[in-house]
Amino acid sequence: IERILKAKILDRTGLILDIFAQRAQTSYSRTQVELAQYQYLLPRLTGLWTHLERQRGGIGMRGPGETEIETDRRIVRDRIALLKKKLSTIDRQMAVQRGNRGAMVRVALIGYTNVGKSTLMNAFIGERLSIITSKAQTTRHRIFGIVNGDDFQMVFSDTPGIIKPAYELQSSMMDFVKSAFEDADILLYMVEVGERELKDEAFFKKITHAKVPVLLLLNKIDKSNQEHLEEQVALWKEQVPNAEIIPISALNNFNVDTVFNRILELLPESPPYYPKDTLTDKPERFFVNEIIREKILLHYQKEIPYSVEIETEEFKEEEKIIHIKAVIMVERDSQKGIIIGHKGAALKKVGVESRADLEKFFGKQVHIELFVKVNKDWRNNQFQLRRFGYQQK
Repeated sequence: IERILKAKILDRTGLILDIFAQRAQTSYSRTQVELAQYQYLLPRLTGLWTHLERQRGGIGMRGPGETEIETDRRIVRDRIALLKKKLSTIDRQMAVQRGNRGAMVRVALIGYTNVGKSTLMNAFIGERLSIITSKAQTTRHRIFGIVNGDDFQMVFSDTPGIIKPAYELQSSMMDFVKSAFEDADILLYMVEVGERELKDEAFFKKITHAKVPVLLLLNKIDKSNQEHLEEQVALWKEQVPNAEIIPISALNNFNVDTVFNRILELLPESPPYYPKDTLTDKPERFFVNEIIREKILLHYQKEIPYSVEIETEEFKEEEKIIHIKAVIMVERDSQKGIIIGHKGAALKKVGVESRADLEKFFGKQVHIELFVKVNKDWRNNQFQLRRFGYQQK
């Protein structure tokens, strides 16, 4: 059966199903495609069985080929029945979810740049979904990370650090923060030890007047001492009287369990919004883009990392290897030369390090090709921003 399913001698319908199987992102769509493949296979097995029967004249004992095909047909029929049952179960779950649309339990991670939001979300999820660097504005998108338990589902939103926008891209980033804030059931407001300034009074006012539970997470306490920590806790109790204050070290995993358990206690009751095997709302190509962008943030200075966007043009997954073609977009010709480097050395380094991380992320071999193109002033072009997934409307 596996050989027939993987064979490239199938007709146009079979090839289309093969393409759909590669593109399916959710449990529901993958199940639909798998069911279609088996339904496609069953009449072909029947036709092959009939052909063999005619060859021997239709009399006497069945040949070994017919016996094997009959066994395969039974396996395929059982698999079809099982997949239909699975789809029916998912359909019922989705009907409940549609009936409770808007009841998704969201936990928003809010804070200024570089306070450790992405590190904390990765710790909660147990996977590296958000890229992490020492540079500001590392996170550009709103990224959902989903944690499932036997009787709960948490949907964490990692958001860009709060800044005053200087161009359209940054305005779109702040729209992600605003939407996460507005639909959150629980707010995790992250600050770091030593932070005192109210950089955005309007935003801070929203925190102090929030109608949902607020946990103020005082991060990076490993860089402090007990006396300074007590002073910081007292300061933030006065500044945000409506918040519970929990000192943590996201990097060292200190008190992360305490925060997680407190969120569990505060979760409103709601059915799961996503299928239980879902880890994030983002497709594979998004994480390819982010991992490549992380390497650029690490290896290039000044304006270069902030002028770059990544677009994965090809993502072809085979049994043992993934083939990726990605384009690094820059705003000016001079930036293109810097990204490529002398004799392509800089670009090669980005490719080598990206491949290593992608192989860890996907758990299989990766072949990656990188190209650099100029896309002038894309950060201020609303069409380009929509194309790259920054604008929500």
